[in-house]
Amino acid sequence: MKKKLPLKTSNDTRKYSSIYVEGPERAPSRAMLRAVGFKDEDFKKPMIGIASTWSMVTPCNMHIDKLAIEAACGADGAGGKSIIFNTITVSDGISMGTLGMRYSLVSREVIADSIETVAAGEGFDGFVAIGGCDKNMPGCVMAMARLNRPSVFVYGGTIMPGIYCGRPVDIVSVFEAVGAHASRTINDEELKSIESCAIPGPGSCGGMYTANTMASAIEALGMSLPNSSAQAAISHEKNMDCLNAGAAVMNLIKNGIYPRDIMTRKAFENAITVVIALGGSTNAVLHLLAMAHAAGVQLSLDDFTRIGKRVPVLADLKPSGKYFMSQFCEIGGLTPLMKRLLDKGLIHGDCLTVTGKTVEENLKGVKPFPNGQEIVAPFDNPIKKDSHIVVLYGNLSTLGSVAKITGKEGLSFTGKAIVFDSEESCLKAILNGKVKKGHVIVIRYEGPKGGPGMREMLSPTSAVMGRGLGNDVALITDGRFSGGSHGFVVGHITPEAYEGGVIAVVKDGDSITIDAKKREINLNVPQSEIKKRLAAWKRPKPKANRGVLAKYAQLVTSASEGAVTDKNL
Repeated sequence: MKKKLPLKTSNDTRKYSSIYVEGPERAPSRAMLRAVGFKDEDFKKPMIGIASTWSMVTPCNMHIDKLAIEAACGADGAGGKSIIFNTITVSDGISMGTLGMRYSLVSREVIADSIETVAAGEGFDGFVAIGGCDKNMPGCVMAMARLNRPSVFVYGGTIMPGIYCGRPVDIVSVFEAVGAHASRTINDEELKSIESCAIPGPGSCGGMYTANTMASAIEALGMSLPNSSAQAAISHEKNMDCLNAGAAVMNLIKNGIYPRDIMTRKAFENAITVVIALGGSTNAVLHLLAMAHAAGVQLSLDDFTRIGKRVPVLADLKPSGKYFMSQFCEIGGLTPLMKRLLDKGLIHGDCLTVTGKTVEENLKGVKPFPNGQEIVAPFDNPIKKDSHIVVLYGNLSTLGSVAKITGKEGLSFTGKAIVFDSEESCLKAILNGKVKKGHVIVIRYEGPKGGPGMREMLSPTSAVMGRGLGNDVALITDGRFSGGSHGFVVGHITPEAYEGGVIAVVKDGDSITIDAKKREINLNVPQSEIKKRLAAWKRPKPKANRGVLAKYAQLVTSASEGAVTDKNL
């Protein structure tokens, strides 16, 4: 049922800002605001924050300062008074494979905390949040859910691919080229050439990696405007998306629509459905669990299994598919796919969105994909008949783990463990040729607490692909994977090694079986031997004793709970 809209008075639309600016005693506040551009009439308008993740740290975010100005114009034009403020970002692509990657998932919490802090501290009546790199998006939405003030998310947009020898390339092409270089498939000059052309300008990494996955999930959730997830970073469409988002927040304020009216359990089910249909990143599991926690919605790993049994993978997008996000945008983007899913009864059409309309209302009149396109498969010939995101349990992950199984890797793998206590030592072994066919690579002490920070393993998985071992080895970890990772990979193993999970006592040569059909991952060692090893195990010293990483390690929950930092407070 559509939400009944109460009549609003002027002060209702300034529920928070009026406290800061009305009356003689608030003269000091008004004086401060006059210095940043407020006029007399602005004190009577709803105050709209524009949370910008602009930074020159990464191409994903380098253009967002301009998008923030567009969003501010939209809010001002609709009768609000905008205030732009910044938060942080960490570039996964640059920090990948280094100790700096420990800060990546931490940045999601910092972003959520900082937006909450500024928006609540300054009395904003609503806000727009614009995100580019991976953790920006869930961080922004977590803040929206916590504050429950009218708000809209804007995706910064996808990058265009580079061109190398007549074929499109992106950042994952560079990571995989490192492995090809190690196996002498390409030389120094070829590696340099790929490196030099793969990132031609602004925008988020160009496949169905984590940024595009989360942008799509948030649109399906109802927290961004239609097709915000499927626009190029530098485009007229993206500028208009920002302008319209500013105006949309004003509409939400006037009509009394709040994030938790939108972020319902059914809305999260829509988000999961879209992630599966797109063949999206396993990081979506981690982030959707965290976003649901912030919204007070009960969501678990088993919901991904339940929904995954009936939703097929339809989009042939990178990393495991052929096509780039920019090509998906060209055929119409997310809305035609959502219309297909709606018509098939796979998403809930009655969920409210930031347009003030329901999903079904938003999708009325959406044109279908053009005839002859090959990016999105029909339901009768899907890429995979059920989800590529497979939640596994077993003696190696009693609390769950997450595999990305597209079907191209096969559905089961048994091999001998080759064990590493860090990503760096593993990568070195892969590049040096120590990892062989039939190995199950085990990377441990990289979980939320043990890392700390749960690094992504794109460098090892890309090196495996680059060396031509993609079909011959598996990789498991208590860390996580980039959306650019593909191959027979299992992450989020819980309990993690640092917490005394069984992954902590795996030895070189142990047999491990991963079975996507049975949804199991097991160490093929007698239980008596596992108990003996666990009894002898000792927790290693923490890797961080002060600062943000130490605080994070103390507060963070397991990956199976979304790796949030405020659950046990």
